[in-house]
Amino acid sequence: MNARKNTPASESAAGSAAADTDKKVDTSQEDLRTGLVELGDSVIVKAPPTAFLEVRDLRVHFPTDDGVVKSVDGLNFSLERGKTLGIVGESGSGKSVTSLSIMGLHREAGKTRGARMSGEIWLDGQELISASAEEVRKLRGQKMAMIFQDPLTAMHPFFTVGQQIVEAHRVHHPGVSKKAAREHAINMLDRVGIPQPNKRVDNHPHEFSGGMRQRAMIAMALSNDPSLLIADEPTTALDVTVQAQILDLIRDLQQEFGSAVIIITHDLGVVAELADDILVMYGGRCVEKGPADQIFTSPEHPYTWGLLGSMPRIDREIQDRLIPVQGNPPSLINLPTGCAFHPRCPYAERTGGQSETEVPELTVTGPDHMAACHLPLETRHQIFTEEIAPRL
Repeated sequence: MNARKNTPASESAAGSAAADTDKKVDTSQEDLRTGLVELGDSVIVKAPPTAFLEVRDLRVHFPTDDGVVKSVDGLNFSLERGKTLGIVGESGSGKSVTSLSIMGLHREAGKTRGARMSGEIWLDGQELISASAEEVRKLRGQKMAMIFQDPLTAMHPFFTVGQQIVEAHRVHHPGVSKKAAREHAINMLDRVGIPQPNKRVDNHPHEFSGGMRQRAMIAMALSNDPSLLIADEPTTALDVTVQAQILDLIRDLQQEFGSAVIIITHDLGVVAELADDILVMYGGRCVEKGPADQIFTSPEHPYTWGLLGSMPRIDREIQDRLIPVQGNPPSLINLPTGCAFHPRCPYAERTGGQSETEVPELTVTGPDHMAACHLPLETRHQIFTEEIAPRL
């Protein structure tokens, strides 16, 4: 067998490639955020994921008779194991669509009415958007799990709670007997605080109270020790006492399993002490993200100011009424030009019309803190210090 010799052309190509590799890579904040690195004049290389979960330039669009609904339009974030990310925003901002995209539940791209997805979602080194439906199905429930907003509709009314937990466990552990899986279900119900789990395991979902259904949903999600847990409005329609219990339960279980957790909510109070980082969404985009303590003590975006200002506080006496965010969330079919928040922003006039024509980019405002706003940083700090902080 004759070995293939390098021709001058191939040697030249090899040398060129080596030269490109040796070049110093100059990456901007945008490059680091999207994972794109440019080598030389035209070679674009996507950097490998460095975090347990990385979402890069995620776009999820839904074609309708009225137009394309841009539910998520260029979202970037990352999350490490053992950490909690809070995604907050009003209804229609794209929070739930983001979570369903990570879970692989928007996989109808080949159909006329299906979601059109682009970008990248990396989970523990595996890209999910380009993966087959079967590959994602194997990960769903085992490596990643989700607590849905309404457990009464998320759980099947015909089967008992125990049967549904058993099924979720045996799908990923086919060698486990029904008896062993039932014991596992009883153990999981006990761990999430269901009283008399050996009896309650044979109850149907409608026989549980709202808080108990949510606990059963958590037990089902955690039955396979997932590395990523997504909780979509886990405390909606629950009273404040049960709400606190559910959040404490999620925190305790995260510490036990070492899972990465995403809490999706419209209430900043829910993630006040639970989240390590907070991502604020508006109109399908991220308008601010950063460490939780910075978001609460020195927020940089007017929309975040509005969310904080409309949140009741029990740790101080406030004489004035809460100030809601004026107006309504924008249509995701016909987003306003420029900054999507400018029709509702009380400070838009201070940008000299820029907010009406140009879409603001996420820029670094502090350590691990980014915001997308046309207001100069000094102006934002002055507004927050003089007008916003005294009201919070």
